[in-house]
Amino acid sequence: MSIFHAKRAIQRRFSTLSRRNPLRVCVVGSGPAGFYTAEKMLKAHDRAEVDMIERLPTPFGLVRYGVAPDHPETKDLAGIHSAREFVWWYNGHPDCSNMSPDLKSTDTAIVLGQGNVALDVARILLRPTTELATTDIAEHALISLQNSSIRKVCLVGRRGPVQAACTAKELREILGSSTIFMIRVSHSFYLCIKDLYVNVQEHDLVKSHVDEEELKNSRIQRRVYEFLCKAATSRPSQPVSGQRELHFIFFRKPDCFLPSDCGGKVKGVRLEKTYLKENGTPGKQSAIGTGQFEDHQCGLVLKSIGYRSVPVEGLPFDDSRGVVPNINGRVLSDKQHNNIIENGLYVTGWLKRGPTGIIATNLYDAEETVASISEDLEGVLADDSNSPRPGRDGLLQLLDSRSVRYVPFKGWEEIDLKEKSIGAIKNKPREKIASWEELLRAAKT
Repeated sequence: MSIFHAKRAIQRRFSTLSRRNPLRVCVVGSGPAGFYTAEKMLKAHDRAEVDMIERLPTPFGLVRYGVAPDHPETKDLAGIHSAREFVWWYNGHPDCSNMSPDLKSTDTAIVLGQGNVALDVARILLRPTTELATTDIAEHALISLQNSSIRKVCLVGRRGPVQAACTAKELREILGSSTIFMIRVSHSFYLCIKDLYVNVQEHDLVKSHVDEEELKNSRIQRRVYEFLCKAATSRPSQPVSGQRELHFIFFRKPDCFLPSDCGGKVKGVRLEKTYLKENGTPGKQSAIGTGQFEDHQCGLVLKSIGYRSVPVEGLPFDDSRGVVPNINGRVLSDKQHNNIIENGLYVTGWLKRGPTGIIATNLYDAEETVASISEDLEGVLADDSNSPRPGRDGLLQLLDSRSVRYVPFKGWEEIDLKEKSIGAIKNKPREKIASWEELLRAAKT
């Protein structure tokens, strides 16, 4: 557990709060949403004191350890992992440092999903390790990737390229922005980008009138689709022998995992072909199974098919949407009664809106929540500000009374210094410490 705190000492124009007790704010979670909220609070309120509570000894959440977009599911076969686990593994998250995915026993990996994280893991699997060696990738992951036998990655999506969940930026990073060459073979487009061989089926790019409506309503989807089309229509070139391969498989959904002969390891995925059907919302379509199946051989499966927040004890939760019920960040006691607000309790980030947007989306989220806090301080809650709260001192006393070991911000600075020092020797930005024991030792707590 970590506790990071900050205080704004500069007097600002804010209302009557500056003449009262300090505004004590506790932010649970030190990811992008938490930091944006803390920043906005400190800028908007003089005499504000903000404490951030984090489960890990290190701050920054997704920025440090990568986006965590899918929930873990029970798996019976070796070789099946969630993309969350895989991303945390190569980013040095202490919870996944011992994951050890087998990258040597197969030449093919299947990624279920076509969002940004699916592209991320595909890029890591296919990117030359000489390029990865100068990044802050975890050392144990780099060694495993250097010995990897994987040369082919398939990205599987239930719907088509119009509905692909990635952004143009992420797509460009793996396809390239200018050095793209194409050859058309057997009604497929094969794109050669440096040492990568990319396959997009020609017939998957055909749009329906409903697809056109979807593209009309989404600039992001238009850019992604246009980028795929531009890549597919670039000047032709022969693929280089021995290239690593990236295949986009559209209009397929997973039906079951296929076990190896011994039964203990995955050897493939059975996919069901799909078609799109309007779901009652204009311009929106759902993937419907056709009853036709095909088997794809692989030795590694990464599931990147969505993230769902989990309830926090004592906090209202909307199970159907996977969020804390709220109005503009104000937590509601009951999702059925929008007029019942939990005074002094607010939410931001994915727990507020669900797993949508990019990291920067949390900035707008934080602005809205902080605006709600400011409005409330001017109203009902401001009347209660004359009652001092123990704040940070009370929290530290509670932790001490329970003998809870925690890492202060100074401890993180010690970790940061050590990681950068080790990384400099290896010509890397940092060498992330990937075990709980080593992190706590480096923090000197």
